[in-house]
Parts: sequence; C-alpha cells; structure tokens
Amino acid sequence: MESTNRPRIVVGTDGSSGSRRALRWALAEAELRGAELDVVHAIQLYAVSLGVPTYPTAHMHYPYDVEEAGRHLLDQELAELPVGRGEVAVHGELVEGRPAAALIERSLGAELLVVGSRGLGGFSGLLLGSVAQQCAQHAHCPVVVVGPAVELPQLAQEAAIGVGAAI
Repeated sequence: MESTNRPRIVVGTDGSSGSRRALRWALAEAELRGAELDVVHAIQLYAVSLGVPTYPTAHMHYPYDVEEAGRHLLDQELAELPVGRGEVAVHGELVEGRPAAALIERSLGAELLVVGSRGLGGFSGLLLGSVAQQCAQHAHCPVVVVGPAVELPQLAQEAAIGVGAAI
C-alpha cells in the first residue's frame, strides 16, 4: 500500500448488505475529508482445512479457490462503487486472516475505521456482530459502525439542511 500525506479511511467488506452500506458511507466520508479509502477484505484459509469452507463453493481447491473467490468479491465491491466519486483514491486489499484482526492492524495510522454493524455471521439476531464489536474495542483510531437504517441520500440531505441552517 502506498503511503501519502492524505488522511486514510479503512473500511471492511465481506459482501454483506451491512458491509456495502459501510463501504458507501466510508466513500462519502472520504470525499468530505479529502481522504484516501482502503477497502479491506479478509479471507481465512485455515477455515477450509477444518472442513468449513469460507465461501459457499461446492468444489474448492484449497487455497487457490478461496483466494480467487476473495479477489472476485473485492473486485466486485470496488466495481460497484459510484463512478462520480470525486478525488477519492480507492485501494482494495485482500488479506489472509481473521477479519477483525486484519482491520484492527490496518487501523494503525488511519483517521477512521468503518465497519457494518453485522456481516455474514450466523447469529442474525445480534444487533452488533463480532467483527464490529472487536474493532470498536481494539482499533487504533475512531470507529464508525454503520447500522442497517442508514440511507445515504437521506443522510446527505439532512447534513446539507443542517449546514444550511447553521450558516
């Protein structure tokens, strides 16, 4: 990853709707702050060796298919970002390891870490997933947890009204 003098925002993605909302929020925030955006997707190679595939693929060839699936997911998330994103430099990074640990490590030197409130974990009744909770407790920078109710057009509209009223 290149080092620049611009502020850096890190966002985690796992392909879930929560991480997509976090990614859109982080992109908008990076544009407001004049920051670069590091989009991180973590894969867990060891999970396949334990008989629990990380991705729902019927015929995986460990570890190459896991890496290929992770790269595909990251590329797809980056390709779906809005085209008119101003001057935001976006960097995608595929890393091996536990998602929370990878994001916490990358939060060092970042201005902000952004995660969705819930990812692809199996406990759908939880308000806060384990990755979001670990990041909120252990990150080296401020953390934003984007919840399910955040709608960017409404958020942008409210922010514009708030700024206009304050002037």
